[in-house]
Amino acid sequence: MMDVATLTALLREAEEHHGAYEATAPPHHWSDWYAGYIVARQHGRSDLQAVADATLVVEGAPR
Repeated sequence: MMDVATLTALLREAEEHHGAYEATAPPHHWSDWYAGYIVARQHGRSDLQAVADATLVVEGAPR
């Protein structure tokens, strides 16, 4: 279980990275990208690896 402070920090981190992705992204719902990002970070992936993982979630690549 994640505490509120940790989730808040991850959501803000995801928000920062999603802004850059949003400029060139295909149509998608932000929550799909954020969820992919947060799950990746929970599994120990770096922020840049989490960006790649979240992008794969949105763009339909196998996970």
